[in-house]
Amino acid sequence: MSLLRSRELSDAFDRAAPAYDRLVGANPGYHRHLRLAARRLGLPDGGRGLEVLDLGCGTGASTAALLRAAPHARITAADASEGMLRQARAKRWPGQVRFVHSPAERLAEAGVTGPFDAVFAAYLVRNTADPDAVLGSVRGLLRPGGRLVVHEYTLTGSPLHRAVWHGVCWSVVMPLGALGPGGAGLYRHLWRSVLDFDTAADFHARVGRAGFTGVRALPVGGWQQGIVHTFTARRPAEGPDPAEGAS
Repeated sequence: MSLLRSRELSDAFDRAAPAYDRLVGANPGYHRHLRLAARRLGLPDGGRGLEVLDLGCGTGASTAALLRAAPHARITAADASEGMLRQARAKRWPGQVRFVHSPAERLAEAGVTGPFDAVFAAYLVRNTADPDAVLGSVRGLLRPGGRLVVHEYTLTGSPLHRAVWHGVCWSVVMPLGALGPGGAGLYRHLWRSVLDFDTAADFHARVGRAGFTGVRALPVGGWQQGIVHTFTARRPAEGPDPAEGAS
């Protein structure tokens, strides 16, 4: 099957949005792992005085995880799907959270220009048409020394982990997704997009090529072990940006 991209993908998320929270809530560890990834940003003093971008916020699960980790941070939460944002905005949020309708590739057009002290991107990068361009724009949105966390489906490359991913998708995710308003199409995309995306080692290298330093790939537990990883990195604090001379 061909992967969904750009408007086609955001339309699929629009259709699935009313049932999305219920489906991911049935995924053991989903919210716990988001909270773990948000803590891995390591924001000091509860995020007091810091600006944080939640890129690909969906229905706000990642935004809630950020608030748990950094309750005093000012959070800009952006997503390409108006349907997902509608679900997010219907929830109760403190005044320092704002939601913006924008794909990751066109943030400046929506007035999201930074600079940010940290960027959090959960389950987003593999869904973009040009991951390198997105990582490059994220680097540009960060202050020098700013922190990045990408929480993403990235298989180790082990046949066992590929088999687990196949089994979970075909026995649980797609059948449940087919019961929702958007049908199974979005979840078939999810299955295929993970198989076609970087391994954890490849994505680690991709983040480094984008000009970030101190890149680490950290595992999660549960059935997602070897399937989901949290990548932490920083924009260089001073001196020439290593991505400036990259070709």
